[in-house]
Amino acid sequence: MPSPIPAESNREIAAEPGNPQVPAVQTIDLTRKYEDLVAVDHLSFSTAAGAIFGLLGPNGAGKSTLIKMLTTLLPPTSGVALIAGFDVVKQPRQVRRRIGYVSQMLSADGDLTGYENLLISAKLYGIPRQERAARIAQAFDFMELSHAANKSVRQYSGGMIRRLEIAQSMLHRPVVLFLDEPTVGLDPVAKRAVWQRILALRGEFDTTIFMTTHDMAEADELCDTVAFMHSGKILAQDTPARLKAHLGSDATLGDVFIHYAGASISEPGSEEGEWKNVSRTRRSARRLG
Repeated sequence: MPSPIPAESNREIAAEPGNPQVPAVQTIDLTRKYEDLVAVDHLSFSTAAGAIFGLLGPNGAGKSTLIKMLTTLLPPTSGVALIAGFDVVKQPRQVRRRIGYVSQMLSADGDLTGYENLLISAKLYGIPRQERAARIAQAFDFMELSHAANKSVRQYSGGMIRRLEIAQSMLHRPVVLFLDEPTVGLDPVAKRAVWQRILALRGEFDTTIFMTTHDMAEADELCDTVAFMHSGKILAQDTPARLKAHLGSDATLGDVFIHYAGASISEPGSEEGEWKNVSRTRRSARRLG
């Protein structure tokens, strides 16, 4: 989780509207090297404010490295990355105030209730004490989890855990929400529930969603724009419809993936339910990249 947000700044951020004239995410020759390995190779692209942007690519393409740089968790070797116009290197505090981040790794504490998890997040994000209860109640209602607020998170299904984690990341009203494999390990019913909440976030709060996924149906259903990344470079970026049409009338987004990435689609296994299973599935997905 990014660094806590100062309490004195939170009112300003909560009231700050997205500026459609400024890209939500923009990179210019963004590069990250690990000795002789170039994980992200001079990337230049932008994401419109209020859009759902999908970053697709095979394991090891550089997607997680890119997200770490965009969320200030990893410094770039060279180049520029801007979030809502703020430089991730020169203005990291302003960037952190404007982003939410849900990683592949479990961030919810299974030993606490859902409410206790959100209360801790509210404190970390610097939400004023007098606003916390209302903000938490709204988050539970929005994510359709009010019935489970006082239950231990160990009793949650995988889909409920994911919705709780998204609720945690949205308490401070970020301009950009980063989702790293948001439905990994979920069954089709739970996956569809998370999709509905992601679309509602964009519609109700005008939040820009920047997500990675190996699920081509998910990308096709949710994303306004997708970019295919391979060996640290973005090889194609457009709407799913135009990318499919470029290959032919019967092409799927999976065909586009294989065409540009030169690899088969590697999708983590699907299992719903107990805390142990969710944790194991997420760890496996994280290890695979």
